[in-house]
Amino acid sequence: MRLDLRLAEQWIQPGSRVLDLGCGDGELLAHLRDQFNVHGYGLEIDEDKISAGVARGVNVIQQNLNEGLGNFGDATFDSVIMTQALQAVAKPDELLEDMLRVAKEAIITFPNFAHWKTRGYLFWRGMMPVSEALPYSWYNTPNIHLCTFRDFEALCAEKGVAILNRRAVDGDQQGSLLMQKFPNMFGEVAIYRVTRATA
Repeated sequence: MRLDLRLAEQWIQPGSRVLDLGCGDGELLAHLRDQFNVHGYGLEIDEDKISAGVARGVNVIQQNLNEGLGNFGDATFDSVIMTQALQAVAKPDELLEDMLRVAKEAIITFPNFAHWKTRGYLFWRGMMPVSEALPYSWYNTPNIHLCTFRDFEALCAEKGVAILNRRAVDGDQQGSLLMQKFPNMFGEVAIYRVTRATA
């Protein structure tokens, strides 16, 4: 599994109820089911990925995340996971609130647009960056709301969302001192665990 998925699984409680948004081929949900007895559902729009998820024995519902999570009741799940999809939805702020309506906690990963390589690419080439974390050209990218660590934390503050944990990763590395001290500069992928802030 990708490093961000391996790190995200550390925040999932055994036997819990999990909703995976943009679950792809169901790799994470199948792993959580097999290793931690997690009961989960995945939402995915791509038919080929849905078929792959079902072949893994994962419960997958075909759904466009831009339509929200209105088909799920309040506090239906313990955790909602959304990996590498926040930047691809039409209204990430509304989806974040919906995630914390249907679950106690949300685990979110996204590419950090302020990473030093991205900044350098823009500075030296004057073009939209293409990298492992952002592998598309500007004209065919599904990423419509690129953000940074600081952008996401400002959104959380605005929406009354408490940040429980934050990780920064870069390729296969995790937790280097530079990434932990300056995640907005050295973290290529952001990983957050959040919940609704209490008054």
